[in-house]
Amino acid sequence: MMLRTADFRTRARSRLPRFVFDYVDGAAEDEQCIVRNETDLRSLHLLPTCLRDTTEQDMSIEVFGQRWAAPVGIAPVGFAGLVRPGGDAMLARAAASAGVPFVLSTASNERLELVRSGAAGGMQWLQLYVMSDRAIAEQMVRRAKSAGYGALVLTVDVPVSGMRERDLRNGFKLPFRPGVRTLADLVTHPAWSLSMAFAGSPGFVNLSDGTGKTSPQLQAALLARTMDRSLTWESLKWLRGLWDGPLLVKGLLHPDDAKRALAHGVDGIVVSNHGGRQLDCVPSTISALPAIVQALDGRVPIFIDGGFRRGSDVVKAIALGATAAFVGRPAIWGLAANGEAGVAATLRLFIDEFSRTMTLLGASRVSDVQPHHVQKNV
Repeated sequence: MMLRTADFRTRARSRLPRFVFDYVDGAAEDEQCIVRNETDLRSLHLLPTCLRDTTEQDMSIEVFGQRWAAPVGIAPVGFAGLVRPGGDAMLARAAASAGVPFVLSTASNERLELVRSGAAGGMQWLQLYVMSDRAIAEQMVRRAKSAGYGALVLTVDVPVSGMRERDLRNGFKLPFRPGVRTLADLVTHPAWSLSMAFAGSPGFVNLSDGTGKTSPQLQAALLARTMDRSLTWESLKWLRGLWDGPLLVKGLLHPDDAKRALAHGVDGIVVSNHGGRQLDCVPSTISALPAIVQALDGRVPIFIDGGFRRGSDVVKAIALGATAAFVGRPAIWGLAANGEAGVAATLRLFIDEFSRTMTLLGASRVSDVQPHHVQKNV
């Protein structure tokens, strides 16, 4: 029975070749940050308040004029098409069906217009990497605006790629040239291998505004995260000239950076350490959240990702001041396990447990979840 997100992880591990599973599951260096993300969430206890009327419950929130069914969404994850052909569209449709947002990665494998049209009526945001050639970002932003994406999420914690040792040991780079061990691994994962054989190797199709293939060099640069290291806070003016919708900055951990983001007119921030995939020695996102909440004092929505495995984890983040939490790996585990249905099932786990946890806390609305509901395990 698939009763928790870890069950989907187990099934994903059995279906995916090692180099693909390691790409999804791995993190930087000693992989301690990803552990902190999860353990620091577990170290928080929830304190129920009893004898509250919870006959009627409302888990919805309103963000940028749109109503979410619950304060959870799907975080941007690159190379979803490597996990399952058509993965980006599957993630978007599952999120739309659940009434929650999906953030499409710059490193997606389906054209952003196709993903948007395939989940009509859903909430899609675009995550943006700015590579050395800013014209790539400019054409993506223009296309996202034309296609009706609801927000732009600028990722700022990748001036260089983190040291992802699993990927290096597996020789995971573009162009990909599998070694003998990887070829043997492919043979032992026939379902995945056949699906890739029929669909073809996924590429980063949004790097070009045309319908043709982008250059192998450009795709390799994105996989290696060769970004524009001259990007600064002042560069937000350039983005504002292209995008007049909600603009968020993703990858902040320092409260001073949160204040700078506010001063430069962003509409929201995402507290994130890139799922532990960048700098291994940074703090967990849940431990960084309170200082950022205090620094921004409710002036813009504050989102968070990193280590969320249960709906009760999301409740903890809400209690500490987050507007909502985004989940990445659990959605991808669901995608690997059973395609769109697996993603939908994963989201149901989060939403159902969020509802149950709220009720057990004595909260009938999301706004009822407050700091007094959280206790640090000392």
